Amino acid sequence: MYPPEFVKPMKEDLVNAGFQQLTTIDEVDATVKNSTGTLLVVVNSVCGCAAGNMRPGVKLSLNNEKHPSNLATVFAGVDTDAVAQARKYFLPYPASSPSIALFKDGKLVHFLERHHIEGGSAQMIADNLAEAYKEFC
Repeated sequence: MYPPEFVKPMKEDLVNAGFQQLTTIDEVDATVKNSTGTLLVVVNSVCGCAAGNMRPGVKLSLNNEKHPSNLATVFAGVDTDAVAQARKYFLPYPASSPSIALFKDGKLVHFLERHHIEGGSAQMIADNLAEAYKEFC
């Protein structure tokens, strides 16, 4: 568990961009099960080597004609139960922090694992997501 004051700016980075912070199992279930249209779920994390470019990349990806209609995030290492529940919806992909999932009408249609994110620039992450938005949004 990370201290709340340590992760607060990282959480707020996505919340201030319009993401709903999910902190409980029930919030995750309600958000994913009841989603219509497209839903982007970001597993946020402290990891500077991956999440440091992931957050800007995700925000940059939203500056497109097509983008998800719903945005949500969980925070690895903090909201443990919510993250574990979100990961159930990401199967068959293994647990990965950070990671990014795109759902369409409650079905997983695109997923970026940590190894897709780590070492990539924010622009590369945004471009990958923008292509998925073109196809699914």
